[in-house]
Amino acid sequence: MTLQSIGLSTGGRDRAPEWEHYLKGDPALLNSELGDILDRDAVRLDIRTDDQVAYEALHHPDPMVREQSLYQAMDRRLPEAIDLIAESIATDENREVRWNALWALEKIGGPRALQIIERHVNDDDADVGEWAQLFSSELRTGLPAFDNRSFAWDSDRTFDETILLNIHCDVYVALDETGRNWGKISLAPQGLARSYGQAHACPNTDTRNQKLIISKTLSGLHEDGTPHTENFVFRGLTNHANAGRGSFYFESRGLRPIFLSGRADDDSLGHRNEMVAAKRSGEWTLDPRIQIRGESAIRYVRGRVHTWGYVNFDTMAGSSLEEVLFPGNSILGTLDTPTGPLANAFIVGTFKGKLVDWDGDDKVNVNSLDIYSTLDGDVDSDQDGVADIPGVQFCPRTNWMN
Repeated sequence: MTLQSIGLSTGGRDRAPEWEHYLKGDPALLNSELGDILDRDAVRLDIRTDDQVAYEALHHPDPMVREQSLYQAMDRRLPEAIDLIAESIATDENREVRWNALWALEKIGGPRALQIIERHVNDDDADVGEWAQLFSSELRTGLPAFDNRSFAWDSDRTFDETILLNIHCDVYVALDETGRNWGKISLAPQGLARSYGQAHACPNTDTRNQKLIISKTLSGLHEDGTPHTENFVFRGLTNHANAGRGSFYFESRGLRPIFLSGRADDDSLGHRNEMVAAKRSGEWTLDPRIQIRGESAIRYVRGRVHTWGYVNFDTMAGSSLEEVLFPGNSILGTLDTPTGPLANAFIVGTFKGKLVDWDGDDKVNVNSLDIYSTLDGDVDSDQDGVADIPGVQFCPRTNWMN
């Protein structure tokens, strides 16, 4: 496959990047982040025109596509991107589109973006307002700020907290085996959740400094409507030098199937069971007003994630956004196993998650979300704290273990 065969151009990328100024700093530090380098070189694989992106950001019936279009406008640096995002925040009926649009403004930064964000601090939706307050405070001080709502907590749940993570990922796909041609798919939070699954951070107060379960559920993959589940056990260390905040670095490595089709639970081309790894680092902020088992709850978490994936690009080239972002398309991968050569996508992203009022009672819900995991990350489809199959962290419906 070549760029020309799918209608894309290298766009003059054969030039070596110019070093802006010798006082900029040590290239070993400044020029060693693979995602930053690929972002300069990769062609964008969203085939829509700028006019299509702008129109669908406000008018497409699917909130995932609207949100994806806003992030695409930001990635393309369209002149009207801030105006599109501002109108979306003011008019969209989907609260997740609205708060992820606020996040897009924070990513853009600058006085105008800050001004728009601060218009919504007192929004009718308390969580949209709190996100605006949080982003405003981060832009001004680097630290988040929260409102004073009360909270609801259930002592019978497996996890002390269940925090939905908004993840913005850039997926850089090797388009051939030369290493010279890369494509970029920028996934807004709902686009990532639609295709890869919605991730939740699930800490318990007694183990959160060294261990964390990330539980991922994917809707729309199984014909009977049950969620597809993948759980990841992350382990690492947390630094508490700053009062009320924890800076962490965690890694996960777990056995799961790599489907040769490139689609979750699609065993039509067979699979290999491999150890798949991921890394996450960042910072969480405690709220002393929310006490759980004698400890302050994590009110907010932010950070970065790195991992590898396998994208069956031959089935995606020339497809529309809706045809590409369907449940289960593309899977996580690994480098150091027999299936390592299949890994053709470098995935780097940022994540943010906070406690949200999910049931509309004006109280933030600390652990109300349904999480299909045991304390050890095994799949627990009835949420009774007991593993469906001990040691299995990936939905076994395709009978991949055999």
